[in-house]
Amino acid sequence: LITHTSQPTMAEAAPAGAGAAADLKSGPFGVLYDAVKGNTQILVNVRNNHKILARVKAYDRHFNLLLEDVKEMWTETSKGGKSGAANKSKRGTAVNKDRYVSKMFLRGDSVVLIVSNPAGLAAQQQ
Repeated sequence: LITHTSQPTMAEAAPAGAGAAADLKSGPFGVLYDAVKGNTQILVNVRNNHKILARVKAYDRHFNLLLEDVKEMWTETSKGGKSGAANKSKRGTAVNKDRYVSKMFLRGDSVVLIVSNPAGLAAQQQ
């Protein structure tokens, strides 16, 4: 499909010889590229306030992620007991929960933040 726009397309704006693959190696995608190349873990914050610690096997320009060795972590707040004057000051207790998933496809529109695992990078450099 060829369209005419006033702004150059990504292919036109990129330097000669640089393809779409080069765009997915630099900038914000650099963290993912390094994680795939070095097989290091990343921490992903997703929209339901869950945190995902995993190794990235593949990704695309939409931030869709193919993950392995996934640990998903979240906090649930239990509801208070009987409603009464004595229990009004005591809210539900926060309980940390987690689960392990061997392989996961994470759709990119749920990704909020991606951070490389600093402990993994420090161990790799030594």
